[in-house]
Order: sequence, then C-alpha cells, then structure tokens
Amino acid sequence: MVKGLYTAYTGMINEQNRLDILSNNLANADTNGYKKEGATNQTFADELAIKIKDTSSYGMPQKLGTMSMGVHIGETYTDYSQGNFRVTDNATDFALDGDGFFAIAYTDKAGNTSVKYSRDGAFVVNTAGYLVTKDGDYVLNQNGAMNADAGARIQVDPNVPITVDEKGNIFQNNQQVGTIGVVDIADYNYLAKYGENMYDLVNGGARQASTAKVTQGCIESSNINVVSEMVNMITISRAFQAGQKVINAVDETLDKAVNQVGRV
Repeated sequence: MVKGLYTAYTGMINEQNRLDILSNNLANADTNGYKKEGATNQTFADELAIKIKDTSSYGMPQKLGTMSMGVHIGETYTDYSQGNFRVTDNATDFALDGDGFFAIAYTDKAGNTSVKYSRDGAFVVNTAGYLVTKDGDYVLNQNGAMNADAGARIQVDPNVPITVDEKGNIFQNNQQVGTIGVVDIADYNYLAKYGENMYDLVNGGARQASTAKVTQGCIESSNINVVSEMVNMITISRAFQAGQKVINAVDETLDKAVNQVGRV
C-alpha cells in the first residue's frame, strides 16, 4: 500500500524537474543561438521483496518477487539542432549554417578571461575597431579559435564598411583584414553550458575545423518551438496532478485502514 506513495512521489518529482527545464526553455525562446534542453528519467533498480520474520521454511524468508520504488531523474541533455535564421541586414550580425561555434574571449566579473563558444553572432565593432559581442567580449580570429588563444582578437577600421564571405574572411576596401574564428567540437558531450547561450569545453574535449558557412546580416534564433513546449507543459501539469490524486487516494485508504477497519 505504501509503495504507491513512493511511486506517486517520485513521479511528481520527475515531472517537476521536467517543468523547470521546460520553463527555462520558454524563458529563452528569444535568446539568440539558444539550444533547448530536455530531461530523461529511469526507474529505480528492482528490489527483491521477501516476507518479514518468516519462519515457515527453516527460518529462511520466502521470496515474494521484485518490486520497483518508482522513477528517478535521469540526465539533462541539450538539443544542438540549428535554429531559424532571422535577417537583420546588419553588417556585424552573423549566423552559422552548419555545425560549429564562434569563439569568444569572455571576461567574468573577477577579471578572469577564458575562451567560450557560442552560436550567437550578434556582434558590433567598438570604437577601437575590435569585433566584440553585445557585452563587450572580444571575438577571436581563426587562429585564436583553434588554439584557444584569448588574445587573438579581430581588429578592423571602424569607419570602413566590412564584408564577410561564407568562410568568415573579413574584407575592407577589397582587402582581407581578418577571419572570424569558427570551430567545431569533436564530441558535444564535452561541452558544458555557461549562462544562456555560451559553452565551456571541459577536460577531454577537442576542437576541430568547422564546415559551417558564415552568413552575414543574419542571426540564428533559438531552436525552441513555443507551441510544442506549451503542449508539453500541459502534459507535464496533468501528469503531476495524476500523482497528486494517487497520493490522496492512498492516504484515504490508509486512513480507513487505521481508523475504521476493525472498529468495534
């Protein structure tokens, strides 16, 4: 009887975790280059059930079979599929068509600089001529991206229009002045999310050349389908409510068993 409480409880915890992840997806539906997350679940290992204090067979408890105590939270995964492109016609906005990431020299509040990877290509040219993100972090050139060199920055003439081809080569006055750093990761399992739309390469991960094409004047939107996520939210809500009803039903049954059954 009590097993039903554990099954319903673990199911509700799992649905709450799914709802938290889905809510974060919806909150970032308008975040450039955001990749949606999902959750997995799995059952607890089956436990061998036996009779307690069973002395019918030479003091050896008799087996009742196996039982599962419900479901527990699995891993959280990221869907790296490409989002739709939004045309901005801004010369410093870029989108990647294919697998790959822009390399960014990110500086935290403590002044520490490290290389992050992102699909968000909403860049600007600052007054010093450096290509930076909206937050002022430097965009790395191709050599810096491949070698994780945070000092390999891209500098152009801020007063001259720029043109960028699909390989990321930057031109001013028909002369190449730099190349936007674009790299791919051999195994995305070695990427750890940092913030909303940036990633860290953890130990064991390897950078490799990217075949992605750079598209100027566009930005990649998130790969969130808002309608689909809202439908999933309704499904999760109903599953959570079902768990609540199971707990209420078991509670009422236990109440009758304790307070009414056997009453004289």
